[in-house]
Amino acid sequence: MEYHLHHTLGSVTYHPGSLPLPNFLEQLDIAPGNTAFALHFYHLMASQSPGSNIFFSPLSISASYAMLSLGARSHSKTQILEGLGFNLTEVSESDIHRGFQHLLHTLHLPDDRLEMHMGSTLFLSQDLLILPEFLNDSVAFYDSKLFLTNFHDPVGTTQLINDHIKEETQGKIVDLVSKLNTDIAMVLVNYIYFKALWEKPFQPSMTTTQDFHVDENTVVQVPMMLQDTAHHWYLNDRYLPCSVLRMDYKGNMTAFFILPNRGKMKQVEEALTPEMLTRWNRLLQKRKLELHFPKFSISGSYQLNEILPKMGFVDLFSRQVDLSGITKEKKLALSYRSFHKAILEVDEVGTQAAAATGIFTTFLSAWHNHRVLWFNRPFFVVIFSTNTQSILFLGKVVNPTKP
Repeated sequence: MEYHLHHTLGSVTYHPGSLPLPNFLEQLDIAPGNTAFALHFYHLMASQSPGSNIFFSPLSISASYAMLSLGARSHSKTQILEGLGFNLTEVSESDIHRGFQHLLHTLHLPDDRLEMHMGSTLFLSQDLLILPEFLNDSVAFYDSKLFLTNFHDPVGTTQLINDHIKEETQGKIVDLVSKLNTDIAMVLVNYIYFKALWEKPFQPSMTTTQDFHVDENTVVQVPMMLQDTAHHWYLNDRYLPCSVLRMDYKGNMTAFFILPNRGKMKQVEEALTPEMLTRWNRLLQKRKLELHFPKFSISGSYQLNEILPKMGFVDLFSRQVDLSGITKEKKLALSYRSFHKAILEVDEVGTQAAAATGIFTTFLSAWHNHRVLWFNRPFFVVIFSTNTQSILFLGKVVNPTKP
């Protein structure tokens, strides 16, 4: 399985005190805020497009805007950080940035069991005098890359940005940015390339074409993978009408797949909360399953400038935004376009995921006591980093034949 994400935070255009650098990484818990943001964003998308596939990387969005907050001031800074799910009476701004620093450092620790590249890039106008504090903190906390750019050449700049995105996502995302204006001063990009192997891969020879029930009136044909000799972490929820499957990967990542009972999608969707995710993870038990799971590829593309104002980012895309921590030369405002794109590919070989601890414990009953689990109707997916306790990807698969 592969995940590819590109997020353009937006371009910063002209309109006519920095944090101390830490000396060491600290284990700071920003996971609750990140989880709250992830589910808030998801529920907003689900309410706007109830019958569509959803897939995005909340961590990519959060990291991008947290980095932007380094240059925001007054109400603009508060709106960004609170919009990202942080209670500023409980966690300080400096702790948030150090928390992201530790999280990104942990995600980038060498691991030959998976491929993961996540980062941020600043394309800065060669005519703009950027404050050194912003540049230093962007690199120190978010490990961002910097490119001095001639925005007076929009064609060349567009090519430069798209080539960078293509390279960082291993060619999966191409030609995303177009029609840059000559008054742009800065473009911020965040990306993820994510590929790993299932801990228990499927056998391609056992994949067959089967029905997938999109809704009561729509049935599509999908390649359906099969495992009939493996144990998985599983829960048949007695209180919420759904089944929960955890599939582990080689590496420190894992995937949760939540399958609502027929006709119960909305009920389960409304119950998606941080507390419910914690509950499911606690109640999972090891069980032999005959597992039928679709092979598919989906993507999600979002105009964040239309979404984030509904999540509390009120000033960010208006002339009221205060980004004077980036430059003192001119007033800056984010342009009207802010992109986020993610791609999910699932096949027999794998995905990114986490190595399960205690994988051979808590078996339920004997081999003959097994269940048949068909993922042949819409379901949710949560890709989770176990060593950072962070949701990397979140989504809903409604129609696996629609990329």
